[in-house]
Amino acid sequence: MLARKSIIPEEYVLARIAAENLRKPRVRPAARKARFVAKSGACNVAHKNIREQGRFLQDVFTTLVDLKWRHTLVIFTMSFLCSWLLFAMIWWLVAFAHGDMDIRDNLRHPTPCVTDVTSFTSAFLFSIEVQVTIGFGGRMMTEECPLAISLLILQNIVGLIINAVMLGCIFMKTAQSHRRAETLIFSRHAVIALRNGKLCFMFRVGDLRKSMIISASVRIQVVRKTVTPEGEVIPIHQIDVPVENSMESNNIFLVAPLIVSHVIDKRSPLYEISASDLSTQDLEVIVILEGVVETTGITTQARTSYIAEEILWGHRFVSIVTEEDGVYSVDYSKFGNTVKVAAPHCSARELDEKPSILIQTLQKSELSHQNSLRKRNSMRRTNSMRRNNSMRRNNSGLIVPKVQFIASEQNKMTVET
Repeated sequence: MLARKSIIPEEYVLARIAAENLRKPRVRPAARKARFVAKSGACNVAHKNIREQGRFLQDVFTTLVDLKWRHTLVIFTMSFLCSWLLFAMIWWLVAFAHGDMDIRDNLRHPTPCVTDVTSFTSAFLFSIEVQVTIGFGGRMMTEECPLAISLLILQNIVGLIINAVMLGCIFMKTAQSHRRAETLIFSRHAVIALRNGKLCFMFRVGDLRKSMIISASVRIQVVRKTVTPEGEVIPIHQIDVPVENSMESNNIFLVAPLIVSHVIDKRSPLYEISASDLSTQDLEVIVILEGVVETTGITTQARTSYIAEEILWGHRFVSIVTEEDGVYSVDYSKFGNTVKVAAPHCSARELDEKPSILIQTLQKSELSHQNSLRKRNSMRRTNSMRRNNSMRRNNSGLIVPKVQFIASEQNKMTVET
């Protein structure tokens, strides 16, 4: 022990023991705030304790359309099987009452209601042939039983109703409006920057299909938790936000990606929020795009939302539309790309009260713009100089060197004589 104490210093041993006994602090992840609308557009609302479930059966068609595919297919399959079995039982009873199933020839009726229906299996096959209108030819109706004729008419009507409901549900499920909304995309982030001398909230929206959305309109709402002066807590308070659009109808021509802008003025709920206050705000900006699908004529709606962490202050979207060979080309790889720009970090209210902040910001943006132009010009010059140097080197390699012929001294002497 003495040798170990002399070799290992005591301070090192104490520090090591303290480090081993030190417990790591337990960091509890902060509770993630629930979004009212997800980025995909799905509404994050759970309906619980619904007592009046019978209201869903009053609108059976909409209930069938809203169900999942597996549930819808099971319901349709069971409806066909149940209808076939029900009418097969009725056909069997009609044949049994008429005496068509008596195996003794002296008791069997000479003219049956339905030929070749001698068991429940044959009655079930005849029920399928009647409802699906196959008609193999072995079993057929006769004029003997008026009740059988009425039953045939009734089964045909029931089969047509089931087919109509099934085809309508399948068509509505395959052509639902949210399917078209899958190709309507929004930028991942929203930005706040100066536009025309005012702070604006902006995001980008685009359509990936060539078929257009007719009469497309954009609505913006801010959802936040508010408390009224009376002390009432409103957990989901929806506030409409005006959208800057030159057209009175508020419709947009969505043939190419557009940047939708909202001017932050006195009517805006973002009027008193600055760059430093944005991260602490408990708000959610919901964007709703509505329009009519050109190919089907069905109204569609695409939704997304932006929380405070997804709003970039002092950024601007890069340009993605260029003109190439007389055609406007859109580069979707840069759809959500942004660049930093000069923007005041104060709120729009402070900007209105102190116009000098705007002037300083514009001056900074002008200087940054000039610096960027200088950098571009210098880069162009350096690139042109490099190209010229490379061309000179290539040309110097192509020049044929001059060859000089030197005569010997003897040849010179002979020439002189």
